[in-house]
Amino acid sequence: MTIDEKYRKLRESLKSMDRVIIAFSGGVDSAFLLKAASVSGVNILAVTGISASLPEEESSFAKEIASSLKVIHRVINTEEMQNSSYTNNPPDRCYYCKKELFGKLKDIAKQENYSYILDGTNADDAHDWRPGSRAAGEEGVKSPLLDAGLTKFEIRKLSKDLGLPTWDKPATPCLASRFPYGQQITAEALSRVHKAETFIKQFGLKELRVRSQDDSARIEISPGDFQKLTENNARLEIIDYLKSLGFKNITLDLQGFRSGSSNEALQDKSN
Repeated sequence: MTIDEKYRKLRESLKSMDRVIIAFSGGVDSAFLLKAASVSGVNILAVTGISASLPEEESSFAKEIASSLKVIHRVINTEEMQNSSYTNNPPDRCYYCKKELFGKLKDIAKQENYSYILDGTNADDAHDWRPGSRAAGEEGVKSPLLDAGLTKFEIRKLSKDLGLPTWDKPATPCLASRFPYGQQITAEALSRVHKAETFIKQFGLKELRVRSQDDSARIEISPGDFQKLTENNARLEIIDYLKSLGFKNITLDLQGFRSGSSNEALQDKSN
């Protein structure tokens, strides 16, 4: 099936849904889904869940995108940080986060007569470790991008064609993904990682992660960007700032940036 055929399939599916709630993070996938639904004549409520694990700028960006698409947008507080099953940071941590979000969306759907709850899961996600998909299944959440067979590459291409500013937006998983499984998630630890990443980005880095383990910070950036951390005293400035946040050991990962590197430990155990 061609990319155009997949897009037509998506549009036809959305047209049949009438009133939908879209779990809207402001990322590439959910923004594309929101756009596709908006041009398909669907009655939409976009809902963004916020908590300590979501950087504030991501919430603001989601508001801007929804406004530009003239879609009704609502921000709600989610309370996964009150659930020890989430904060204990097990390998299926995302299940408890999505269960919290989708449960709240389900309540809104019932109260306000929305027919479907949709998320931005795509075809590539079916091959990745996604415990949140179990929560989606339990709460009856539909994944139209997955059903249409659209991959991340295709979604980015269609997003560019549709003029969406998210077409080349880097992946922005929640801040809890910066910690190894089993390490306690706290609001303070999430804030520390966010501050560290925000500071390092100012040196011209678009995509990076600061992986935090106890008092150690491991910086992941593209190997092509390594030099940026050694120019104009950037290395010393980063060390000083991260130490002021309480990190004692600061390292640069020579393997470079890789999305989902926290899951490498799970893969090692399964082999």
